[in-house]
Amino acid sequence: MGELVIKDVFKTYYKNKQPINAVKSLNLHCKNGEFVALLGPSGCGKSTTLRMIAGLEDISLGDITIGNKRINDLHPKDRNIGLAFENYAMYPPLTVYENIGFNLKAKNVPAKKIKEEIHKIANLLDITDLLDMKPGALSGGQKQRVNIARALIRRPDVLLLDEPLSHLDGKVRQRMRTEIKHLHTEINCTTIIVTHDQLEAMALADRIAIINDGVLQQFGTPLEVFNNPVNEFVAGFIGEPPMNIFTVVTVYDNGKPYFKTENSVIKFEVPDKYLSYVKEGEKYKFGIRPTDITISTGGNQYTIQTNVSVFENLGEECRVHIRIEDDNILSVVSNEIYHFNSGDQIKLLFNQERIHVFDSKTGERIDKVLQLL
Repeated sequence: MGELVIKDVFKTYYKNKQPINAVKSLNLHCKNGEFVALLGPSGCGKSTTLRMIAGLEDISLGDITIGNKRINDLHPKDRNIGLAFENYAMYPPLTVYENIGFNLKAKNVPAKKIKEEIHKIANLLDITDLLDMKPGALSGGQKQRVNIARALIRRPDVLLLDEPLSHLDGKVRQRMRTEIKHLHTEINCTTIIVTHDQLEAMALADRIAIINDGVLQQFGTPLEVFNNPVNEFVAGFIGEPPMNIFTVVTVYDNGKPYFKTENSVIKFEVPDKYLSYVKEGEKYKFGIRPTDITISTGGNQYTIQTNVSVFENLGEECRVHIRIEDDNILSVVSNEIYHFNSGDQIKLLFNQERIHVFDSKTGERIDKVLQLL
């Protein structure tokens, strides 16, 4: 069983005798056979977490279990974990066949059994024609498949992938994403991937653990974290292009509450679902995804009327950018065919059901904060 449970785990380093927590009170429950992505910016603690699972880093506090077995004090070789690094780390003098079978040979597995296992894995990863080649003759995508094959031949309870696609170019990355997803379906092994690429996490994972500054921000399905981000950080980190987030203040006009930007470029009615949460004169962080804004072409159905700053035609979609403040841009993405010039007047309609409002001080989603009070 590959059920992985991380309970109240800390990783503390010391710098000039001062403690620095790279991971803080992390709790994750990864189901058997689940594909989980650890996602976050560089230095957030995701690779440190992976290394603690693998046994390459000591756990400062807390417990990690695999299949109800506590692994804190087990040697890495005794954890039944497969690990594919960001760097391929293959043995250059050995063939692909010898690289894949190296671990089994070290365990004195009979040569006949090693051959059977290598060919099973090679067929699964479509690298049978590479078995007689040496690493220096392989492309980046081929090396990564061999790297994963070496991890899988151990028949691990948990497969750990540490930024496996970061060295590949765009087209190869996309193809490898598809291959890894297909591979996971075939082997049904609990898989943890570390990545800073939110598109990679969204495409591959059953659930995503978003981490920032060593703290778990949200753990949910790709749709959950995309549609219902719990705070401003998650909202801004998930999505391409990122969510529009800017500061608004609540004002009343003829008895109706409105959100307006501080320079009054944008002013619109407070969505119904937030009427009971907002207070007059209070500042909030307002968020809406570029795809949740439509360009209004007729009538009075619009949220704001403003002017185009930049227009981009990308073929399959167009993007419109409006300058809200000196350092803040409102972006709109549409699949419809439009053409605008800088300075053209434009009307935009916000999808009321897709608006997010966050506390300006804590960054937490405002309805979540008030529900907890």
